[in-house]
Amino acid sequence: MSEFSPEEAARRKKAVFDNMSPRRQKHILKRGYDRWDPFEEPKDPIDIRKDKTKRTTQDLVREFLQTRTGEERNNAYNRGVLEIALGIVNGDDRFRGMYEFACWYRELLLKDGYCQTTT
Repeated sequence: MSEFSPEEAARRKKAVFDNMSPRRQKHILKRGYDRWDPFEEPKDPIDIRKDKTKRTTQDLVREFLQTRTGEERNNAYNRGVLEIALGIVNGDDRFRGMYEFACWYRELLLKDGYCQTTT
């Protein structure tokens, strides 16, 4: 709304609101008309979101799967990799918990002598 004067922005906001269906208007009113901004920039699409390393989910999945042998890879395995990569890139606590548990469990296996390698 910063491109318009306050009066023009209010007029345009009302015009957008008035042209909405009653159901959508009710939803806006429930959340608060004053807090609603019909001119805000859209959020990034999920396919271009990147993690801390500046990689997309697809980049991470591709790089990881290239390190795996063919016998490990099947549809369920690949879906699991994609699902956790999406969850981690999106900052979903469910997947962060799964990741932290997996790291902890691997350390436990190493400490107890059930796992020989650190790769």
